[in-house]
Amino acid sequence: MQGNTHIIGGITASLAFAQVSNDNPLVLVGAGVIGALLPDICHGGSKIGRKFPIVSKTVNTLFGHRSFTHSVLFLFLVVMLLHTFIPYESISIGILLGMASHIFLDMGTKKGVKLFFPVSISVRLPLTTKTGSKAEKVVFMLLTMLSIYFSYEIIVNLIDSV
Repeated sequence: MQGNTHIIGGITASLAFAQVSNDNPLVLVGAGVIGALLPDICHGGSKIGRKFPIVSKTVNTLFGHRSFTHSVLFLFLVVMLLHTFIPYESISIGILLGMASHIFLDMGTKKGVKLFFPVSISVRLPLTTKTGSKAEKVVFMLLTMLSIYFSYEIIVNLIDSV
C-alpha cells in the first residue's frame, strides 16, 4: 500500500479506538499517523525512509522490505521501547494502532508480509491487490469515509464545548 493509504489507515484505527477509550483522540491520531508510517522505515522510497535515509538503508540491508519491521516481533520490541521511554499511554497506543493498521493493510497486497519473522513465510489476506491499484484507491476511500464517521461525534462534542 502507498503512504497515504497507510496514513488514513492509522487515522481510522486511532479514531475507532477513541470511540471506546478515554484517551485524547487528537493524541491518538497524531501518534497513529507516526505508527502507520514506521514499518516502512525499511523502504528507502517511503515517506519515513526519505526522512531517515541512513536508518532506512541500514534496516533494508539487514532485513529487506516487509520482513522484520512488518512482524509481530517488531511490534513487541516497539511495545517494550514505548513502555520504557514514553510515559503518556495515548501516544504508545496510537503508535501501536498505526503500526498494526499498516501491517494489516500490507497483508492485503500480493506480496504479503513476514508476520512471524524470522520465519520466512509470507502472510497475506485472501483478497489481495497491487500497490497503487484502483482497488487500493477504493480502500483509501472506504477508510476515509470510516474516519469521517468515527470523527463525527468528536467534532460535534468539540463544537458544543465552544
